[in-house]
Amino acid sequence: MSQDTDHMMPVHGGPEIPTSLRKSRVRTRLGRSMAAAAAAIALVAGCGTGGGGSNGTPGGSNSQTNDTGAGGAGNSAVQTTLTVDAAASLTTAFQQLGQAFEKAHPGVTVHFNFAGSQTLVAQMQQGAPADVFASADEKNMDKLKQAGLADAPSTFAKNGLVLITPKDNPAGVHAYADLPKARRVVLGVKDVPIGAYARQSLQKADSVYGGNFSKQVLGHVVSEETDVKQIVSKVALGEADAAFVYRTDAMGGNQDKLQVIPVPDSVNVTATYPITVVGRSAHPDAAQAFVQFVLSKAGQEILQENGFLPVSSS
Repeated sequence: MSQDTDHMMPVHGGPEIPTSLRKSRVRTRLGRSMAAAAAAIALVAGCGTGGGGSNGTPGGSNSQTNDTGAGGAGNSAVQTTLTVDAAASLTTAFQQLGQAFEKAHPGVTVHFNFAGSQTLVAQMQQGAPADVFASADEKNMDKLKQAGLADAPSTFAKNGLVLITPKDNPAGVHAYADLPKARRVVLGVKDVPIGAYARQSLQKADSVYGGNFSKQVLGHVVSEETDVKQIVSKVALGEADAAFVYRTDAMGGNQDKLQVIPVPDSVNVTATYPITVVGRSAHPDAAQAFVQFVLSKAGQEILQENGFLPVSSS
């Protein structure tokens, strides 16, 4: 008999079934069982992965936010991202404050948004999320209060003005009285704190250096910038002969490209910096903890190391 011939197997109570057909049915049932098992394993695995994350993959975020204590401190699985809107002049100091705060508050990450105070207020008024606001003046903080978004601000630092010129000082500006010699003056826009402070200084100068002093200087303004960092950059690049900036900005990374000229006390202006928890903060406990850290002895030391004046200074 040929080897290809099926053997017949009797089935109780029915006709005989070829052996090959019976084996085929067994293989089919076995395949279905294995497929079902694989599907179950895949389902369990899928439930454990979270379906993607925030690092550019589809699905939800892999991090969770919570306001336990100062944002889930002590629980590495719970993360809070605190958004701090701060004046551009605070960039270096606040980056250091943020690092120190994160070290003291595990589970909290501080994200900074640095810009002109007036720009930050406008963003928040339009609905941009923020937990803390640190302004370079009281005027812009008042705007936030009037919008119902500022809660009991506290003054945390002060600052003063200096003049800067390019290192080669082409206009020969060596003292405040020489400022009218500058043919290219850069100021901040009127709404940005450094712009308002500069104009206040020039108004004072009229009574010290003569009634036309401010008019002469303002007549040479070639550019108005929206934050103090842009002003420093313009002068460092040689695109301006002179500009008003904060004393803290003259201590920054462009020192080798600038000359710094003191502003006499008689025409100087004290900049006041208030800070507050934003009214619609998503993490009010963590936000308040950050504000308190800025006001603390440790926070004040960091600010003063970066050239800011203590709150008690006049």
